[in-house]
Amino acid sequence: MLSPLLIYLVALIGLPLVFVFIYAFSDATTGSDSFGFVGLQTFQTTLEDPVFRIALRNTVVFTVLAQLVVIVLATVLGFVLSADFRGKWFVRFLILLPWTTPVALSALAWLWMLDSLFSPFNWILGNLHVVDQGTPVAWLGQDSLAVGSVVALQAWRTLPLAAVILMAGLTSIPPELSEQAEVDGAGFWRRFFDITMPLLAPIMMVAILFGIVATFTDMAAVYILTRGGPGNATQVLGSWSFYTGIQGGSLAQGAAIGIFMFPVLLGVCILMLRRASQTEVV
Repeated sequence: MLSPLLIYLVALIGLPLVFVFIYAFSDATTGSDSFGFVGLQTFQTTLEDPVFRIALRNTVVFTVLAQLVVIVLATVLGFVLSADFRGKWFVRFLILLPWTTPVALSALAWLWMLDSLFSPFNWILGNLHVVDQGTPVAWLGQDSLAVGSVVALQAWRTLPLAAVILMAGLTSIPPELSEQAEVDGAGFWRRFFDITMPLLAPIMMVAILFGIVATFTDMAAVYILTRGGPGNATQVLGSWSFYTGIQGGSLAQGAAIGIFMFPVLLGVCILMLRRASQTEVV
Protein backbone atom coordinates (compact mmCIF):
# COMPACT_ATOMS: atom_id res chain seq x y z
CA MET A 1 0.00 0.00 0.00
CA LEU A 2 1.37 3.39 -1.01
CA SER A 3 1.88 5.82 1.83
CA PRO A 4 0.11 9.21 1.65
CA LEU A 5 3.50 10.94 1.58
CA LEU A 6 4.62 8.94 -1.46
CA ILE A 7 1.35 9.67 -3.27
CA TYR A 8 1.76 13.36 -2.42
CA LEU A 9 5.33 13.46 -3.76
CA VAL A 10 4.37 11.66 -6.97
CA ALA A 11 1.41 13.99 -7.55
CA LEU A 12 3.28 17.18 -6.67
CA ILE A 13 6.70 16.45 -8.20
CA GLY A 14 6.71 13.23 -10.21
CA LEU A 15 3.83 13.88 -12.61
CA PRO A 16 4.77 17.50 -13.41
CA LEU A 17 8.36 16.40 -14.04
CA VAL A 18 7.18 13.73 -16.48
CA PHE A 19 5.06 16.28 -18.35
CA VAL A 20 8.01 18.71 -18.48
CA PHE A 21 10.15 16.10 -20.25
CA ILE A 22 7.29 15.19 -22.61
CA TYR A 23 6.73 18.84 -23.55
CA ALA A 24 10.47 19.49 -23.97
CA PHE A 25 10.72 16.89 -26.75
CA SER A 26 7.58 18.12 -28.51
CA ASP A 27 6.31 21.15 -30.41
CA ALA A 28 3.52 21.87 -27.92
CA THR A 29 2.15 25.40 -27.80
CA THR A 30 -0.79 26.98 -26.03
CA GLY A 31 -3.90 27.50 -28.11
CA SER A 32 -3.07 24.67 -30.52
CA ASP A 33 -4.29 21.07 -30.63
CA SER A 34 -1.26 19.88 -32.60
CA PHE A 35 1.26 17.80 -30.69
CA GLY A 36 4.24 16.06 -32.21
CA PHE A 37 7.60 14.87 -30.99
CA VAL A 38 10.53 16.72 -32.53
CA GLY A 39 13.45 15.11 -30.71
CA LEU A 40 16.21 17.51 -29.71
CA GLN A 41 15.07 20.33 -31.98
CA THR A 42 13.56 22.29 -29.09
CA PHE A 43 16.83 22.10 -27.15
CA GLN A 44 18.76 23.27 -30.21
CA THR A 45 16.40 26.22 -30.62
CA THR A 46 16.81 27.05 -26.95
CA LEU A 47 20.61 26.97 -27.12
CA GLU A 48 20.55 29.31 -30.12
CA ASP A 49 18.36 31.81 -28.25
CA PRO A 50 20.57 34.76 -27.15
CA VAL A 51 18.25 35.57 -24.25
CA PHE A 52 18.65 32.02 -22.94
CA ARG A 53 22.41 32.45 -22.85
CA ILE A 54 22.00 35.75 -20.99
CA ALA A 55 19.60 34.10 -18.53
CA LEU A 56 21.99 31.19 -17.96
CA ARG A 57 24.89 33.54 -17.30
CA ASN A 58 22.81 35.71 -14.97
CA THR A 59 21.56 32.68 -13.06
CA VAL A 60 25.10 31.46 -12.40
CA VAL A 61 26.44 34.94 -11.56
CA PHE A 62 23.54 35.81 -9.25
CA THR A 63 23.84 32.48 -7.45
CA VAL A 64 27.59 32.83 -6.91
CA LEU A 65 27.36 36.46 -5.75
CA ALA A 66 24.43 35.81 -3.42
CA GLN A 67 26.07 32.79 -1.80
CA LEU A 68 29.37 34.60 -1.31
CA VAL A 69 27.49 37.29 0.61
CA VAL A 70 25.43 34.70 2.48
CA ILE A 71 28.30 32.52 3.66
CA VAL A 72 30.25 35.49 5.05
CA LEU A 73 27.26 37.02 6.86
CA ALA A 74 25.93 33.62 7.96
CA THR A 75 29.25 32.83 9.62
CA VAL A 76 29.09 36.10 11.56
CA LEU A 77 25.44 35.51 12.50
CA GLY A 78 26.26 31.92 13.44
CA PHE A 79 28.69 33.20 16.07
CA VAL A 80 26.08 35.70 17.29
CA LEU A 81 23.32 33.07 17.50
CA SER A 82 25.54 30.54 19.27
CA ALA A 83 26.61 33.07 21.90
CA ASP A 84 24.89 33.11 25.28
CA PHE A 85 23.34 36.50 25.91
CA ARG A 86 20.11 37.95 27.19
CA GLY A 87 17.36 38.07 24.57
CA LYS A 88 19.06 35.60 22.21
CA TRP A 89 15.73 33.88 21.42
CA PHE A 90 14.25 37.16 20.21
CA VAL A 91 17.34 37.80 18.06
CA ARG A 92 17.02 34.31 16.58
CA PHE A 93 13.38 35.03 15.78
CA LEU A 94 14.28 38.26 13.97
CA ILE A 95 17.02 36.55 11.95
CA LEU A 96 14.69 33.71 10.93
CA LEU A 97 11.90 36.10 9.93
CA PRO A 98 12.99 36.57 6.27
CA TRP A 99 13.05 32.79 5.77
CA THR A 100 9.57 32.26 7.22
CA THR A 101 8.02 35.17 5.30
CA PRO A 102 6.33 34.10 2.03
CA VAL A 103 8.63 34.92 -0.87
CA ALA A 104 5.99 36.95 -2.73
CA LEU A 105 5.31 39.09 0.34
CA SER A 106 8.98 39.74 1.04
CA ALA A 107 9.65 40.54 -2.62
CA LEU A 108 6.77 43.03 -2.63
CA ALA A 109 8.24 44.67 0.47
CA TRP A 110 11.57 45.01 -1.32
CA LEU A 111 9.78 46.37 -4.39
CA TRP A 112 8.34 49.16 -2.25
CA MET A 113 11.69 49.85 -0.55
CA LEU A 114 13.40 50.11 -3.95
CA ASP A 115 10.74 52.32 -5.54
CA SER A 116 12.43 55.41 -6.95
CA LEU A 117 9.82 57.77 -5.47
CA PHE A 118 9.03 56.17 -2.11
CA SER A 119 12.26 54.32 -1.32
CA PRO A 120 13.42 54.74 2.31
CA PHE A 121 16.94 54.16 1.00
CA ASN A 122 16.65 57.28 -1.16
CA TRP A 123 15.28 59.24 1.79
CA ILE A 124 18.19 58.17 4.02
CA LEU A 125 20.82 58.80 1.35
CA GLY A 126 19.24 62.15 0.53
CA ASN A 127 19.27 63.32 4.15
CA LEU A 128 22.89 62.22 4.43
CA HIS A 129 23.58 64.26 1.27
CA VAL A 130 24.98 61.19 -0.47
CA VAL A 131 22.56 61.67 -3.36
CA ASP A 132 20.53 64.63 -4.59
CA GLN A 133 17.03 64.53 -3.09
CA GLY A 134 15.66 65.99 -6.31
CA THR A 135 17.11 63.14 -8.37
CA PRO A 136 16.10 59.87 -6.69
CA VAL A 137 18.11 56.75 -7.42
CA ALA A 138 16.34 54.39 -9.84
CA TRP A 139 17.31 51.18 -8.05
CA LEU A 140 15.50 48.96 -10.54
CA GLY A 141 16.01 51.15 -13.61
CA GLN A 142 19.78 50.82 -14.05
CA ASP A 143 21.47 47.55 -15.00
CA SER A 144 24.06 47.42 -12.23
CA LEU A 145 21.68 48.61 -9.50
CA ALA A 146 18.96 46.20 -10.64
CA VAL A 147 21.43 43.31 -10.54
CA GLY A 148 22.58 44.35 -7.08
CA SER A 149 18.98 44.63 -5.88
CA VAL A 150 18.08 41.13 -7.09
CA VAL A 151 21.24 39.63 -5.56
CA ALA A 152 20.55 41.44 -2.28
CA LEU A 153 17.01 40.05 -2.11
CA GLN A 154 18.18 36.52 -2.92
CA ALA A 155 20.91 36.74 -0.28
CA TRP A 156 18.47 38.16 2.28
CA ARG A 157 16.08 35.26 1.64
CA THR A 158 18.65 32.48 2.05
CA LEU A 159 20.76 34.04 4.80
CA PRO A 160 18.61 32.93 7.79
CA LEU A 161 18.73 29.22 6.92
CA ALA A 162 22.49 29.32 6.39
CA ALA A 163 22.95 31.16 9.70
CA VAL A 164 20.93 28.55 11.60
CA ILE A 165 22.83 25.68 9.95
CA LEU A 166 26.17 27.26 10.83
CA MET A 167 24.95 28.01 14.35
CA ALA A 168 24.23 24.29 14.77
CA GLY A 169 27.70 23.50 13.46
CA LEU A 170 29.39 25.97 15.79
CA THR A 171 27.56 24.71 18.87
CA SER A 172 28.65 21.14 18.04
CA ILE A 173 32.35 22.08 18.18
CA PRO A 174 33.80 21.18 21.61
CA PRO A 175 34.71 24.47 23.35
CA GLU A 176 37.71 22.76 24.96
CA LEU A 177 39.56 22.87 21.64
CA SER A 178 39.36 26.65 21.38
CA GLU A 179 40.05 27.11 25.09
CA GLN A 180 43.18 24.98 24.91
CA ALA A 181 44.41 26.87 21.84
CA GLU A 182 43.79 30.17 23.65
CA VAL A 183 45.83 28.95 26.60
CA ASP A 184 48.63 28.11 24.17
CA GLY A 185 48.59 31.70 22.96
CA ALA A 186 46.51 31.42 19.77
CA GLY A 187 44.50 34.54 18.93
CA PHE A 188 40.93 34.66 17.66
CA TRP A 189 41.79 34.52 13.95
CA ARG A 190 44.32 31.74 14.46
CA ARG A 191 41.71 29.69 16.33
CA PHE A 192 39.11 30.50 13.70
CA PHE A 193 41.14 29.37 10.69
CA ASP A 194 42.98 26.47 12.34
CA ILE A 195 40.18 25.00 14.47
CA THR A 196 36.74 26.40 13.69
CA MET A 197 36.88 26.49 9.89
CA PRO A 198 38.16 22.91 9.36
CA LEU A 199 35.51 21.56 11.74
CA LEU A 200 32.80 23.76 10.22
CA ALA A 201 33.67 23.07 6.56
CA PRO A 202 31.37 20.04 5.98
CA ILE A 203 28.27 21.70 7.41
CA MET A 204 29.18 24.96 5.67
CA MET A 205 29.05 23.10 2.35
CA VAL A 206 25.57 21.85 3.24
CA ALA A 207 24.47 25.43 3.92
CA ILE A 208 25.96 26.59 0.62
CA LEU A 209 24.25 23.72 -1.21
CA PHE A 210 20.82 24.66 0.15
CA GLY A 211 21.48 28.27 -0.82
CA ILE A 212 22.59 27.36 -4.34
CA VAL A 213 19.47 25.28 -4.98
CA ALA A 214 17.17 28.00 -3.60
CA THR A 215 18.85 30.82 -5.54
CA PHE A 216 19.41 28.94 -8.80
CA THR A 217 15.73 27.98 -9.08
CA ASP A 218 14.34 31.30 -7.83
CA MET A 219 12.21 33.37 -10.18
CA ALA A 220 10.02 35.28 -7.72
CA ALA A 221 12.69 37.88 -6.93
CA VAL A 222 13.23 38.69 -10.61
CA TYR A 223 9.57 38.48 -11.59
CA ILE A 224 8.34 40.82 -8.86
CA LEU A 225 11.25 43.27 -8.79
CA THR A 226 12.34 43.72 -12.40
CA ARG A 227 10.42 41.38 -14.74
CA GLY A 228 13.88 40.50 -16.08
CA GLY A 229 14.76 44.08 -16.96
CA PRO A 230 16.09 46.59 -17.65
CA GLY A 231 16.31 44.90 -21.02
CA ASN A 232 17.36 41.40 -20.00
CA ALA A 233 19.94 42.49 -17.44
CA THR A 234 18.33 40.46 -14.65
CA GLN A 235 16.72 37.70 -16.68
CA VAL A 236 17.30 34.24 -15.15
CA LEU A 237 16.41 30.72 -16.26
CA GLY A 238 13.34 30.50 -14.03
CA SER A 239 11.81 33.75 -15.25
CA TRP A 240 12.73 33.16 -18.90
CA SER A 241 11.16 29.69 -18.74
CA PHE A 242 7.97 31.28 -17.42
CA TYR A 243 7.90 34.07 -19.99
CA THR A 244 8.62 31.70 -22.87
CA GLY A 245 6.39 28.81 -21.85
CA ILE A 246 3.44 30.49 -20.14
CA GLN A 247 3.26 34.05 -21.44
CA GLY A 248 4.87 33.34 -24.80
CA GLY A 249 2.85 30.18 -25.40
CA SER A 250 5.79 27.94 -26.33
CA LEU A 251 5.30 25.17 -23.80
CA ALA A 252 8.02 23.07 -25.41
CA GLN A 253 10.75 25.70 -25.22
CA GLY A 254 9.69 26.78 -21.74
CA ALA A 255 10.01 23.18 -20.56
CA ALA A 256 13.39 22.81 -22.27
CA ILE A 257 14.71 25.91 -20.50
CA GLY A 258 13.57 24.49 -17.17
CA ILE A 259 15.25 21.15 -17.87
CA PHE A 260 18.61 22.87 -18.35
CA MET A 261 18.57 23.69 -14.63
CA PHE A 262 18.39 20.02 -13.66
CA PRO A 263 21.82 18.74 -14.83
CA VAL A 264 23.59 21.86 -13.57
CA LEU A 265 22.11 21.54 -10.08
CA LEU A 266 22.64 17.78 -10.05
CA GLY A 267 26.31 18.20 -10.93
CA VAL A 268 26.82 20.87 -8.27
CA CYS A 269 25.06 18.75 -5.64
CA ILE A 270 27.16 15.67 -6.42
CA LEU A 271 30.43 17.62 -6.36
CA MET A 272 29.67 19.44 -3.11
CA LEU A 273 28.34 16.38 -1.29
CA ARG A 274 31.34 14.37 -2.41
CA ARG A 275 33.64 17.15 -1.25
CA ALA A 276 31.85 17.36 2.09
CA SER A 277 32.12 13.60 2.62
CA GLN A 278 35.84 13.70 1.82
CA THR A 279 36.56 16.52 4.27
CA GLU A 280 38.57 15.07 7.11
CA VAL A 281 38.39 16.49 10.59
CA VAL A 282 41.57 15.87 12.56
